[in-house]
Amino acid sequence: MRFHKIALLVLAFALGGCEIPGLGDSAKVAEAKEADGRAIGGACRHSGRALEDCYVMNPKALRSAVYAGWRDMDGYMRDNDIKPVVPDLVDPPTGGVVQKPAPAKGADDAEKKGGVKRSLAPMAPEPPLPRRST
Repeated sequence: MRFHKIALLVLAFALGGCEIPGLGDSAKVAEAKEADGRAIGGACRHSGRALEDCYVMNPKALRSAVYAGWRDMDGYMRDNDIKPVVPDLVDPPTGGVVQKPAPAKGADDAEKKGGVKRSLAPMAPEPPLPRRST
Protein backbone atom coordinates (compact mmCIF):
# COMPACT_ATOMS: atom_id res chain seq x y z
CA MET A 1 0.00 0.00 0.00
CA ARG A 2 2.86 2.33 0.81
CA PHE A 3 4.41 1.68 -2.62
CA HIS A 4 1.23 2.94 -4.34
CA LYS A 5 1.34 6.22 -2.44
CA ILE A 6 4.99 6.79 -3.31
CA ALA A 7 4.40 5.92 -6.97
CA LEU A 8 1.43 8.29 -7.11
CA LEU A 9 3.46 11.09 -5.52
CA VAL A 10 6.36 10.58 -7.97
CA LEU A 11 3.94 10.53 -10.91
CA ALA A 12 2.28 13.74 -9.74
CA PHE A 13 5.63 15.53 -9.53
CA ALA A 14 6.74 14.18 -12.91
CA LEU A 15 3.61 15.35 -14.69
CA GLY A 16 3.45 18.64 -12.83
CA GLY A 17 5.76 20.39 -15.31
CA CYS A 18 4.36 18.80 -18.47
CA GLU A 19 1.94 20.35 -20.89
CA ILE A 20 -0.64 17.73 -21.76
CA PRO A 21 -2.22 18.24 -25.23
CA GLY A 22 -5.82 19.33 -24.99
CA LEU A 23 -5.38 20.63 -21.45
CA GLY A 24 -3.28 23.63 -22.43
CA ASP A 25 -3.65 27.16 -21.24
CA SER A 26 -6.76 28.58 -22.89
CA ALA A 27 -5.11 32.00 -23.25
CA LYS A 28 -2.22 30.44 -25.19
CA VAL A 29 -4.61 28.51 -27.43
CA ALA A 30 -6.67 31.63 -28.15
CA GLU A 31 -3.53 33.62 -28.88
CA ALA A 32 -2.30 30.95 -31.30
CA LYS A 33 -5.67 30.85 -33.11
CA GLU A 34 -5.61 34.65 -33.41
CA ALA A 35 -2.08 34.61 -34.84
CA ASP A 36 -2.98 31.83 -37.29
CA GLY A 37 -6.04 33.72 -38.47
CA ARG A 38 -4.05 36.92 -39.02
CA ALA A 39 -1.41 34.99 -40.97
CA ILE A 40 -4.08 33.36 -43.14
CA GLY A 41 -5.72 36.73 -43.84
CA GLY A 42 -2.41 38.36 -44.73
CA ALA A 43 -1.48 35.50 -47.05
CA CYS A 44 -4.88 35.66 -48.75
CA ARG A 45 -4.51 39.40 -49.40
CA HIS A 46 -0.94 39.01 -50.63
CA SER A 47 -2.07 36.37 -53.12
CA GLY A 48 -4.86 38.63 -54.38
CA ARG A 49 -7.75 36.57 -53.03
CA ALA A 50 -10.99 38.16 -51.94
CA LEU A 51 -11.79 38.14 -48.24
CA GLU A 52 -14.89 36.00 -48.80
CA ASP A 53 -12.82 33.40 -50.66
CA CYS A 54 -10.43 33.34 -47.75
CA TYR A 55 -13.33 32.62 -45.36
CA VAL A 56 -14.54 29.75 -47.57
CA MET A 57 -11.08 28.22 -47.95
CA ASN A 58 -10.40 28.38 -44.17
CA PRO A 59 -13.68 27.62 -42.38
CA LYS A 60 -12.03 26.80 -39.03
CA ALA A 61 -10.10 30.07 -38.80
CA LEU A 62 -11.45 32.95 -36.72
CA ARG A 63 -13.14 35.36 -39.12
CA SER A 64 -12.23 38.42 -37.10
CA ALA A 65 -8.56 37.43 -37.09
CA VAL A 66 -8.61 36.64 -40.82
CA TYR A 67 -10.16 40.04 -41.52
CA ALA A 68 -7.59 41.82 -39.32
CA GLY A 69 -4.71 40.11 -41.11
CA TRP A 70 -6.23 40.81 -44.53
CA ARG A 71 -6.77 44.48 -43.64
CA ASP A 72 -3.24 44.90 -42.26
CA MET A 73 -1.68 43.34 -45.35
CA ASP A 74 -3.87 45.47 -47.60
CA GLY A 75 -2.60 48.65 -45.92
CA TYR A 76 0.99 47.44 -46.08
CA MET A 77 0.70 46.58 -49.78
CA ARG A 78 -0.88 49.95 -50.60
CA ASP A 79 1.73 51.91 -48.65
CA ASN A 80 4.65 50.08 -50.28
CA ASP A 81 3.11 49.71 -53.77
CA ILE A 82 3.29 45.91 -53.67
CA LYS A 83 1.39 43.98 -56.30
CA PRO A 84 -0.41 40.73 -55.42
CA VAL A 85 1.46 37.51 -56.11
CA VAL A 86 -0.70 35.28 -58.27
CA PRO A 87 -0.52 31.65 -57.11
CA ASP A 88 0.64 29.26 -59.83
CA LEU A 89 -0.86 26.06 -58.45
CA VAL A 90 -1.86 23.46 -61.00
CA ASP A 91 -5.09 22.64 -59.15
CA PRO A 92 -5.90 25.46 -56.72
CA PRO A 93 -7.83 24.39 -53.62
CA THR A 94 -11.58 24.88 -53.81
CA GLY A 95 -12.20 25.20 -50.08
CA GLY A 96 -15.08 22.76 -50.09
CA VAL A 97 -16.74 24.28 -53.16
CA VAL A 98 -17.56 21.51 -55.60
CA GLN A 99 -16.68 22.33 -59.19
CA LYS A 100 -17.84 20.25 -62.12
CA PRO A 101 -14.99 19.02 -64.30
CA ALA A 102 -14.84 20.47 -67.78
CA PRO A 103 -15.86 18.05 -70.54
CA ALA A 104 -12.96 16.59 -72.48
CA LYS A 105 -12.31 18.23 -75.84
CA GLY A 106 -13.49 16.15 -78.73
CA ALA A 107 -15.39 13.64 -76.60
CA ASP A 108 -18.67 14.48 -78.32
CA ASP A 109 -17.04 14.42 -81.78
CA ALA A 110 -15.63 10.92 -81.25
CA GLU A 111 -18.99 9.66 -80.09
CA LYS A 112 -20.79 11.14 -83.13
CA LYS A 113 -18.30 9.53 -85.54
CA GLY A 114 -18.78 6.11 -84.01
CA GLY A 115 -15.53 6.25 -82.09
CA VAL A 116 -14.91 4.75 -78.71
CA LYS A 117 -16.04 6.80 -75.79
CA ARG A 118 -13.59 6.71 -72.89
CA SER A 119 -14.97 5.80 -69.53
CA LEU A 120 -13.80 7.38 -66.31
CA ALA A 121 -14.98 4.38 -64.28
CA PRO A 122 -12.47 3.05 -61.76
CA MET A 123 -10.37 0.06 -62.70
CA ALA A 124 -11.10 -3.39 -61.32
CA PRO A 125 -9.42 -4.08 -58.00
CA GLU A 126 -6.15 -5.95 -58.06
CA PRO A 127 -6.22 -9.60 -56.96
CA PRO A 128 -4.85 -10.22 -53.47
CA LEU A 129 -1.22 -11.21 -53.13
CA PRO A 130 -0.51 -14.86 -52.31
CA ARG A 131 0.18 -15.53 -48.65
CA ARG A 132 3.55 -16.82 -47.59
CA SER A 133 3.63 -19.71 -45.20
CA THR A 134 5.97 -19.37 -42.27
